[in-house]
Amino acid sequence: MALTTFFVILLESIIQYPQMVSEELDEATVERMVQRHIYLSHLMAQILQELEQRRLEQSRLEQTTQEKSGEAWGSLLSAALQYQPLWAIAGLLVLLVGLWWCFRRWSHQADNHNDDRSSGYRTEEEEEEEEEDDDENDVGRFIEEHIQLPVQDITRDCRRALSLVHTFILLFGELNAHSFYPVLQKEIGVGSTFEGWSLSTEDTVFRILVPMMPPRGHTFQLEIRTAKSTEARTCRIRVELLCTCLRPGQMLCFLHHPAEELRRNQEPSLLYTLCTDSYLDVQKTARWFQQMLTAAWVILPLSAKCHLKLLPSNRSCRFQVTRDDEPMLSIEMIFGVQRGTSDIFVSSENTAACFTPSTMWSETYAVAEVKLFKHIATKAPHDSFHLRCLQVFAYIHVGSGFSIYTFKTAVMHLLTTIPLSGWRRKHFLQRLRGIMSYLRCCLEEKRLNHFFFANENVPEEILLPSSFQNLVPPNLFYRLAKDPDTLPEVLRDFSELQDRLRRFLIFGN
Repeated sequence: MALTTFFVILLESIIQYPQMVSEELDEATVERMVQRHIYLSHLMAQILQELEQRRLEQSRLEQTTQEKSGEAWGSLLSAALQYQPLWAIAGLLVLLVGLWWCFRRWSHQADNHNDDRSSGYRTEEEEEEEEEDDDENDVGRFIEEHIQLPVQDITRDCRRALSLVHTFILLFGELNAHSFYPVLQKEIGVGSTFEGWSLSTEDTVFRILVPMMPPRGHTFQLEIRTAKSTEARTCRIRVELLCTCLRPGQMLCFLHHPAEELRRNQEPSLLYTLCTDSYLDVQKTARWFQQMLTAAWVILPLSAKCHLKLLPSNRSCRFQVTRDDEPMLSIEMIFGVQRGTSDIFVSSENTAACFTPSTMWSETYAVAEVKLFKHIATKAPHDSFHLRCLQVFAYIHVGSGFSIYTFKTAVMHLLTTIPLSGWRRKHFLQRLRGIMSYLRCCLEEKRLNHFFFANENVPEEILLPSSFQNLVPPNLFYRLAKDPDTLPEVLRDFSELQDRLRRFLIFGN
């Protein structure tokens, strides 16, 4: 109310002096201006006192700033009234607009303050994230908009691939209900597509691990082998028979029933179908998967409008689902056996060796890696760029001589040593440099430790065999350690890769 009255008086003051165009003032005019000045000064003091009460709700810094602003406007008022009438009119106009603007601003801030109090204060982390999101100097934002990566959301395709493989597993179980083939367990998506950092290309392959359990009357014994000077750990799966005499009516005992009776009345043992010298054979298992896939496909309603195309592979089951000769999904089913209750499996994946015997299975950490990235996703900030770092390296490493698994291992090491708050978008460039510096140090030392061995930084959620903490970590740079004379050449290749990264960040492709 007081502020409104003041505005009315100001307008009256302006209207009262339209005739004053001369620079000379009579005594009556001067006296009237002095009285008006005294009256407005008192009224201004009252208004400033009222506004001061509103400002008490603001922070100390804002309070100090606004007090100075109030004093400045008071000085402007006094100056305007002491100088010549023409300037007084201009000063009063400026003062009117300024006070109106301040009133709107203070009222808006007070309303926001009350809204915040009624809805609950935001946490410091939320305020910090909001400030950082609005940072104009966000280098990560610029790089994200500048670079061009073939990336798109493939979550839907991941679900479709898992659903299709799950259907196949159910059909396999029905088709083999009375036989003694491995019992298939729930499918697990592995690799970059399910970890969230794959690049979208026409030949994207969805890799799915299918765990196997021994059939009735059988058991699997894992014989882990570690070759010298190599990062690969391999295994053989020995198949042994169990006595089932105490379970009459369910099956004949392979150990204690006559061979002729077993041949007439029961399906053959796993030892006679998928094994070589009592060891589970990878290639025989792959052929069995492929045969079962073909048999199960014709049962599916999907086969009426789509086609199944098997792709050549002797250690997995690779196939495409096509429609009108256009590929819809490319899937690779790998199969493995779990090590106890851990997240480590022995699988049908190829090893780094030039020749891998058909009874040799490789130890895989793919399930543990997927689980690690899912765990990181639950803890990382919403704008974490750790996956984008991997996408960049997946893009630039092609043809460089460096495996993408090398970069992935480095990122996993750094993710568990650098706080996740340091992987946000604004840290993008810093993290890329850090990864390259980390790998260069590893090259110079000729050693890059495997992530899951003797590493206390592995999250508790990742289940590892107890022996892993006491083992010497496999060296992913074992070839370099074996032949140190190649180090200068490797470092030159790495420098070229660094240049490629710089060009990519500058030109965006």
